[in-house]
Amino acid sequence: MIIDVSSADVVAVYRALVGVVTPRPIAWVSTLDGQGRVNLAPFSFFNAFGANPPVVVFSPTLRRDGSKKDTLLNLEVVPEFVLNAAVEDLAAQVNSTSTELPRGRSEAEYAGLTLNPSTKVRPPRVAESPVHLECRVCQIMSIGDGPIAANLVIGEVLLIHVEDRVLDSQGQIDPRKLRTIARLGGSSYCRSTDLFEMERP
Repeated sequence: MIIDVSSADVVAVYRALVGVVTPRPIAWVSTLDGQGRVNLAPFSFFNAFGANPPVVVFSPTLRRDGSKKDTLLNLEVVPEFVLNAAVEDLAAQVNSTSTELPRGRSEAEYAGLTLNPSTKVRPPRVAESPVHLECRVCQIMSIGDGPIAANLVIGEVLLIHVEDRVLDSQGQIDPRKLRTIARLGGSSYCRSTDLFEMERP
């Protein structure tokens, strides 16, 4: 199969891209709108890109009709967010919060989740998740202006919450206890519990 991006359908390009770039970690992002209403949504265009300062990047792409998602609209008004760990025990709730609800309706409430106050940012944390990164927006970079176009949200991590139950005996996060999930292509997900180790040369 050959896909020439210049002439291919954008949805076909998207499907090929998310089928190849795997597994993709999930940014489960809580934000606030200008009226203080909470939005919670998962994004699989996400990763960490530095540690001094700690930086994360995720992309709430434009919808297929070219409009902005609520997360992006919120960040343009309240430039703070929380990344909640998307873990296996909460997979159904993570998926549920991807539902397109009317603007202003809480996905957290829809999914039966509890929200706790954050320490350094205004958006709340998902209480059921064992790890939270409180972040401040550094920059939003829009690339493209049509369906599924990227909006790179670059955030500086200000505070990290980690529940003791996901730590190992050395106080490090144990992936076998954290049990994050990740996106593959289509409707497929994977678990982060099938591990193997190699020492760095």
